[in-house]
Amino acid sequence: MYDTIIKNGRWFDGTGAPSAIRNLGIRDGRVATVSAAPLDETGCARVIDATGRWVVPGMIDIHTHYDVEVLLDPTLSESLRHGVTTLLLGSCSLSTVHVDGSQAGDLFGRVEAIPRKHVVEAVDALKTWSSAHGYVAALESLPLGPNVAAFIGHSDIRASQLGLRRATDPDVRPTESELTAMEHKLTEALDAGFVGMSSQQLLFDKLDGEVCRSRTLPSTYAGTGERRRLNRILRDRKRALQGGPDVAKPQSLIAMAAGSLGIFRPKLKVSLLSAADIKAIPGVVKVFPLLGKIVNRLGGDFRWQHLPVPFEVYSDGIDLPVFEEFGSGAAALHLSNQLEARRELLSDENYRRWFRKDYDKKWGPRVWHRDFFDAEITECPDASVIGKTFGQVGVDRGGVHPVDAFLDLVVEHGPKVRWRTTISNHRPEVLDVLAADPSVQLGFSDAGAHLRNMAFYNFGLRLLRRVHQAQQAGRPFMTVERAVHRVSGELADWYDLDAGHLREGDRADVLIIDPARLDDSLESYAENPIPEFDNLSRMVNRNDDTVTAVLVNGEFVFGLGEKADILGRERTGEFLRAGRRSRVGSH
Repeated sequence: MYDTIIKNGRWFDGTGAPSAIRNLGIRDGRVATVSAAPLDETGCARVIDATGRWVVPGMIDIHTHYDVEVLLDPTLSESLRHGVTTLLLGSCSLSTVHVDGSQAGDLFGRVEAIPRKHVVEAVDALKTWSSAHGYVAALESLPLGPNVAAFIGHSDIRASQLGLRRATDPDVRPTESELTAMEHKLTEALDAGFVGMSSQQLLFDKLDGEVCRSRTLPSTYAGTGERRRLNRILRDRKRALQGGPDVAKPQSLIAMAAGSLGIFRPKLKVSLLSAADIKAIPGVVKVFPLLGKIVNRLGGDFRWQHLPVPFEVYSDGIDLPVFEEFGSGAAALHLSNQLEARRELLSDENYRRWFRKDYDKKWGPRVWHRDFFDAEITECPDASVIGKTFGQVGVDRGGVHPVDAFLDLVVEHGPKVRWRTTISNHRPEVLDVLAADPSVQLGFSDAGAHLRNMAFYNFGLRLLRRVHQAQQAGRPFMTVERAVHRVSGELADWYDLDAGHLREGDRADVLIIDPARLDDSLESYAENPIPEFDNLSRMVNRNDDTVTAVLVNGEFVFGLGEKADILGRERTGEFLRAGRRSRVGSH
């Protein structure tokens, strides 16, 4: 009767309803039966005993940058191994639907710290599509591991329509025919099932390559009229806008949030980057829930994206994207492809004076706290500095300014000096408030990007650990059932996707967790080479005992750190079209 039975587990349906010990029967990729009584196992190919385990819907990651990696390794196993069974591509105005390889390399290479060479090669070699419908068909021809859904990127649309030079020229305004063509590209993507459009106004995201190097992303050059025309299509189609406001201009944040309101027009679903407890400006964290409450009470449909774990980042030398937010840092990153010229720059006293001035400027909107006493060296050819902060190294060297201590080590050792710091989300009690706030969506992992800088592939498991431990300690801030709902069914419902629930008739995307192993292993990092990127060592998470089984569309794909044989050989995931219920089992 069943292809798979999961028995005796504590079942969470993804709605936030109370959990219970149940037996699940899966047939043709969907949950056929949820029963308190044992199921007949006759003829069942796979029976999973989940006694003492949690059986939850596969989690949804709403913010990834797998747009290139999915073409090279469609298993996307770094997310799948942590129970993410549905993920969204096309974040931050970036997608590979319309741009060519060189344009994609310029868009993704520096902003998302994905080696430009591999972006160009992958898109040029593998792109067979010229439209959103063709893109979907191409993805569905791959042996997808998880399900994928997608935003269409505003910068993708704009760069392909205007060319990268014109798309990033502040003196250029699109012609009427060009605006109409951009509208057609967005409409066609929504017709193909995309969840909406991503657009970016953040000004420290810079282009790679030589054509328009260090200009900001194409979507940042769009005028109000262009944005309104594209947003009008999203409003009419009830699709989402994922936005990134300019942190240096609080008015852009207010404008993008208020754009959700439906005064004399349909309201717009808006999901903004991002609600965070920023070390540099701790008081701003109170603004996020307040603004969300105001906009939604006035009739909007507004959400913040939020990473529900400490935002710890690593850097090899000076190659940290947040340095783009101030002039001297951006000047160094501009020379990331000219290492000797960069070394000379970092040695120059005039440059150092500039960097010290930027470093000492502690007021105004910013992301990095600019405190080298809060930056620990983890690797360096000079073993005497490992475990120290750059500030302490300066003290040890006779009172050298922290900036000079940092630059001295980078000049001497380049990317071989590796260091870490936590930029935001460092106060657990504040994280608890944000995680429970109804105007906040839990996600923003950036999976597939910043490969040497961070690893949040297991963010959902880390949230469940914090919720579970708070409950055990008698200080709950939400139930485990609601936490499961927050990373599954709630997100699926808002983006209108057939995912995120485990009721009879639902898609059988399943994550089985050992709650006893929601432990400190979730906090640690490991490194794993990416063969498709010349074995570049990627930061990853390894907590393999926590996840005992992952099923996508009823197929067992991962468990206890081991891939199933089917993964990468057959397609288990689907392209999920917004607003449509898929026929599972047909592939």
